[in-house]
Amino acid sequence: MTEELELTGQASDGGGEEVVLTPAELIGRLEQARMNEKFAPELLESKPEIVECVMEQLDHMEENLKRVKKEDLKVSIHRMEMERIRYVLSSYLRCRLVKIEKFFPRVLEKERTRPEGEPSRLSPEEFAFAKEYMIHTEAYLRNVALKHMPPNPQKVDLLRTVHSLRGPTRLVGDSPNPEHTICCPPKLTLTP
Repeated sequence: MTEELELTGQASDGGGEEVVLTPAELIGRLEQARMNEKFAPELLESKPEIVECVMEQLDHMEENLKRVKKEDLKVSIHRMEMERIRYVLSSYLRCRLVKIEKFFPRVLEKERTRPEGEPSRLSPEEFAFAKEYMIHTEAYLRNVALKHMPPNPQKVDLLRTVHSLRGPTRLVGDSPNPEHTICCPPKLTLTP
């Protein structure tokens, strides 16, 4: 596992720069992105280059394991490590999807009003998912609630109405509370 991977990132001057990472550094970045996403109240900027590199690395590891003897102890250890990496990757993606589902009107509105030079917080796949989720949620709410109401309320844009309401309860698409206390474990313990 001494091979190095190339990760394309955005430099501060707007040009792309390639960063060479070892697999351990790549997994470290994925774990850090997962923890940041998990404990942040809002959706953070997407890390598609990390996700893509990790998936390529997992495919490469799988191909290497097919060439090794099945009864070797190293195979089972490598398989366990691959499952751990898959768990971290799916946990990161699941956390992002949960936030998109919970705050989809706000996420889509932020994406529409985003300035031209600012990077997107959603990957293209996540943006397509958010739009599709909005369409299905709106259709569901129309079929369940609005079609049973008089004709006048049926003309209401349901998601915008729900999104604009503010009250003591959290509604569909309400924005996350940035004042909410977030607790997370420290990376290391300081002793006096």
